[in-house]
Amino acid sequence: MKKTGASLAVYALEQIGVKFTFGIPGVHNIELYDELNNSTQIEPILVTHEGGASFMALGVSCTSKSIGTLMIVPAAGTTNAMSGIGEAFLDGIPMLIFSGGTRQDTGRHYQLHQLNQENLVKEVTKAFFKIESHNEIISTIYKAYDIATSGEPGPVFIEIPMELQMFKGEVKEVKPYTKSFKNPEFDLQKIKAAAELLLLAKKPGINVGWGAAEATKYTMKIADILGAPVSTTLQGKASFPASHPLHTGFGFGPNAVPASQKAFKNCDALLAVGVRFSEIATGSFGVTVPENLIHIDINKEVFDKNYPSKISIQADATEALKLLAEALESLTKNKTKDNSALAKMIKEEKEKYFNEWKEKPLDDKVSPGYFFETLTKYTDDETRFIVDDGKHTYLAAELLPVNRSRHFVSPTDFNCMGFCVPAAIGAKFMNPKSKVVGIVGDGGFLMTSMEILTASTNKKGVVYFVFHDGELGQISQFQKIPLKRKVATIIGDVNIKGIADATGATYFRMENDSEIDQVIQQAFKEVEKDIPVIVDVIIDYSKKTMMTKGVVKVNLGRFSFKEKVRFIGRAAKRHLLEK
Repeated sequence: MKKTGASLAVYALEQIGVKFTFGIPGVHNIELYDELNNSTQIEPILVTHEGGASFMALGVSCTSKSIGTLMIVPAAGTTNAMSGIGEAFLDGIPMLIFSGGTRQDTGRHYQLHQLNQENLVKEVTKAFFKIESHNEIISTIYKAYDIATSGEPGPVFIEIPMELQMFKGEVKEVKPYTKSFKNPEFDLQKIKAAAELLLLAKKPGINVGWGAAEATKYTMKIADILGAPVSTTLQGKASFPASHPLHTGFGFGPNAVPASQKAFKNCDALLAVGVRFSEIATGSFGVTVPENLIHIDINKEVFDKNYPSKISIQADATEALKLLAEALESLTKNKTKDNSALAKMIKEEKEKYFNEWKEKPLDDKVSPGYFFETLTKYTDDETRFIVDDGKHTYLAAELLPVNRSRHFVSPTDFNCMGFCVPAAIGAKFMNPKSKVVGIVGDGGFLMTSMEILTASTNKKGVVYFVFHDGELGQISQFQKIPLKRKVATIIGDVNIKGIADATGATYFRMENDSEIDQVIQQAFKEVEKDIPVIVDVIIDYSKKTMMTKGVVKVNLGRFSFKEKVRFIGRAAKRHLLEK
């Protein structure tokens, strides 16, 4: 039979469950877009910038079982989209990127957008495919999907030259998709050894990341059996419910909240699942990891990179933790350890720390403590929270309780500003009945705020809380502490309402603590009309998070005595003498 390449590609996308594509049509993918218009399953979404498209695709992959998919032009579309592609690569999020390609059948050089895209994207993708014939299209897309979703997930790039899209070619058969990969098999003796090691420990602890997002019920069972505290990475914040009495919070080192620091003090065996001990998760590698480290991850490359493990198990987190829970139940005869004293301490420390953020209501700014307390009042366990990169990220990490897996999404190891606005739109496309809340600093907001037009056009009601301080808050605070200077971190006086007017969003302003309840209530009522809402929050950033204090302390502690004296002396001199 003869089929156009565009029709074959769309058939394959339907087979793997794609619901939306995000991108901008151009001369090199116009046939793909025309064929998407014939699909009853897939809706092509026009964005204002391909960078927004890649972040929307991340929002899809992070909050649903569908895979985020881009449909972009080659070269310029690819470079525009690479921030989100890089985020997917370093954060381990599946994504498919479809690019048109220049004509291969004309013999012409210097075509529009003619570029070797394989060289361009090889550092931020798991695989690259350039289709050579009609007969390869369906099988290649299936293979790309398997690569993107297997092992440690990530982005895969497929280039389809224009002549294959346009013209019909002979294909042998059109096959439906069948899964062709299996999770790696692992040594069951290692599971038994891990269980025994944890039961011998006097103070075991558990640290989970995004890789353990689907294994929450087994993590809870193991925590209850061991009476062990559970901390999370930033990316994996929602991988363990904040409501569980053994949940301590983000991190377990000097960058962590007091509940975590106290619960993990003298920890002599650590079960780490779906984590890589990366810089953010460890507070600039400031954590102390016990000799008895049990590390479970789907990617064997993460083992022993920063902290040596006693037992390492390459496995899917859900499969491994299910068996570990069964092994522990067998060895303990279903008896759980009394954790009442630990749970009491965690609860008291959490409440004490949270109350530190509510010492006195402000009449000129919004206190983070009162803000997050009220936000929690008007949201529920089904709410999807999307944050950006900045000071607000760590406020949310420390002060916002989240109880459902994959309901808190953050850019992490690639750490790209501009993530929140479009990623929240992608999340809303896949979760239309849930509240979707974006929390973003004014710096990150300015990078992608025009993408709210995409939400307005498609009637996607996302509430964005823009933490407005007129600075790149996290970096300006890092500058101010040791340098007493803010260099290139002061934002211009942006009119947030003007952005709301330009993009079709409803605008509210929140100037102080007395307005928090009313404005949040109004915002969630307004968003029920299926229009985006922007809340301009005049935030108080004067108080430092534990993340900020911990990272400064850890890094200063690594300086030589001579350099430490120089840095402290310079800071003291500037703070004393400079106005």
